[in-house]
This record gives sequence, C-alpha cells and structure tokens, in this order.
Amino acid sequence: MPRLRESKKARRERAEQILAILERTYPDSRIALNYETPFQLLVATILAAQCTDVRVNMVTPGLFERYPSPQAFIDAPQEELEKAVYQTGFFRNKAKAIKAASTAIVLEHRGEVPRTMPELVAIPGIGRKSANVILGHCFGVPGMVVDTHVKRIANLLGLVNSEDPEKIEKALEPLFPPESWTRLGHLIQDHGREICVARRPKCEICPIAALCPSAGIAANPPAKRARSSAK
Repeated sequence: MPRLRESKKARRERAEQILAILERTYPDSRIALNYETPFQLLVATILAAQCTDVRVNMVTPGLFERYPSPQAFIDAPQEELEKAVYQTGFFRNKAKAIKAASTAIVLEHRGEVPRTMPELVAIPGIGRKSANVILGHCFGVPGMVVDTHVKRIANLLGLVNSEDPEKIEKALEPLFPPESWTRLGHLIQDHGREICVARRPKCEICPIAALCPSAGIAANPPAKRARSSAK
C-alpha cells in the first residue's frame, strides 16, 4: 500500500481535511442501530456481529418488548432466546453472549451498563469496538470505532499501517479532534458503503481522492493491471 512521506503535523492537517470533506459529503451520517437505552444498544451491538444493522433493527423491537431488562434476558430459556435472535445469524452464540452479558450487568453493575472501557470490555460479547460505540453514543465519552470499513480505508488513506484494530484506534486518535472520534466511524462507514467500496472503489468520483495515496491504485491493483497488460 502506498505511503506518504509526511510529518506528523502534515498528517494531522491532511486528516482534518479528510474529516471536513466527509462531514460535507455525509451530513446525515449517524449510528444505524436503533436503541432507546444503553442496555438496548449493548444487546444490538452483540447481534450486529456478522449481521447487517438493517436486519438487527428488524429483530430488536420485538426482542426488547419481550425482554425489557437484563433480568428478563437472564430468565429467558436458552432455546427461546435463540429463536428470538435467529434471524441475526450465529443465534446460539449470540443468545449465550446476551445472557452472559445480562448476568454480568446485574451481578457486577447493579443492572446498569458501566461507563468505562475496562468495565465494558470485561462484559461477555463486548470488545473495544462495541465499547466505543456504547461510550460515545450513550455516555458522551469519545471513542474511535474501528470496524472493517475504518480499518480498510484508514490504511488506504495512509493514516495507519496496521491490521490490528486497537493499534489503528490508537494511531487515529491523535490525528482527529476527540469530539469527532465517535462520528468519524460513521462517516467512514458511509464512505465505505457509498464510494470506497471494498471490491470496486469509485476513486474517479471520490471527494477525498486528492488526499488519498491509494487513489486509482485501489480501484486497479497491480495484479489486475499486470493481467490486463498480458492480454
């Protein structure tokens, strides 16, 4: 992947330009999961693993009506809960994770979702990505959410050089204002779905192409060009 030779200051300035353009391009960018409480968002993030947010939003209204509290999930028979989350895939593991998370919240946090990273990642089914989602949207604690879109696009932009989500999170944080961290994840996710599509990025219409060292190359990788020229 091409890397720009630039100072830390130049990289920060480029990152801020990227942020400003993404803000203008996706002014309505927001979290796609529907929720009303921190606990609902926690459950939704567990269900969202290997599943689309649209599908999760189809399941959660009925789920939360049937099980309105952590205790209700604890009391639910395993097979019953598996049926309730079946449409989100990996339903057995997700049902177990939800029950385990609910148990931890009731026994260790008096029924309330904790508000710190160490406490959240100790809950079954919750990693740093989900914890940052919960902290940012429910408690106003800035967090850099690193999903597959953010990992891929941050590398393409030359802002990071890593495949490790936690290293990417720590590398991106100094480049952007803390108040933008939570929203940035959604902006990049939207960009990844709309323009910087994994299989066929639309570099020719990308609003941040001038700031991206991979522009054009990502859309036509060397192996592909070599095959084309050999014909």
